[in-house]
Amino acid sequence: MDNTCPLCHSNSSVFYKNEQQYHQCSSCNAIFMDSEYYLDLQQEKARYLEHNNDVDDTGYQQFVSPITSSVLRNHTSEQLGLDFGAGTGPVITKVLSDNGFKLDLYDPFFHRNPNLLTRQYDYIVCCEVMEHFYKPDEEFALLKQLLKPNGRLYCMTDLYHEDIDFANWYYQKDNTHVFFYHQQSLDYIKQQFDFSNLSVDGRLVTFTD
Repeated sequence: MDNTCPLCHSNSSVFYKNEQQYHQCSSCNAIFMDSEYYLDLQQEKARYLEHNNDVDDTGYQQFVSPITSSVLRNHTSEQLGLDFGAGTGPVITKVLSDNGFKLDLYDPFFHRNPNLLTRQYDYIVCCEVMEHFYKPDEEFALLKQLLKPNGRLYCMTDLYHEDIDFANWYYQKDNTHVFFYHQQSLDYIKQQFDFSNLSVDGRLVTFTD
């Protein structure tokens, strides 16, 4: 079985095993689920449909506010954004649309429009999505390609660090979370895909073209 890192393609070793098995990359320190334990597409979609994502829920809007605040601060309503992995409740698009912003919605399950992936955008929002990437190398290559020069990619995820008790970490208990990023993983993405800047502020990760 090929257990090379799906992001940087370095070797890995077994890191943890419960109902699933996880490996840790020897280079970028990412942790990833063994592909043998991936859900099939029907199971994965069913899991997402369990999410109660009400776009008018003020708590949900507050949860995504690191992204929405950054977009409102750094962009204008004349610019075009992409909500990548928008899911069943595209709350970021709702909040930004209420402020006069225009975003396209893309999601492989719920807003599947491949034509959108031939355009370029001033900014891309990717909230609670990157941990679901089976092939993060291909996904970040695509996201970089979709950005206009000087565009920004705003991501939200929980990063793994050595102080985390992985066995009891809530983030790994969702079996659709297949890839966990370390700071070194983000540094690799910045360098490999030629982003000019990377910033991390809590759960908000921003890449600039």
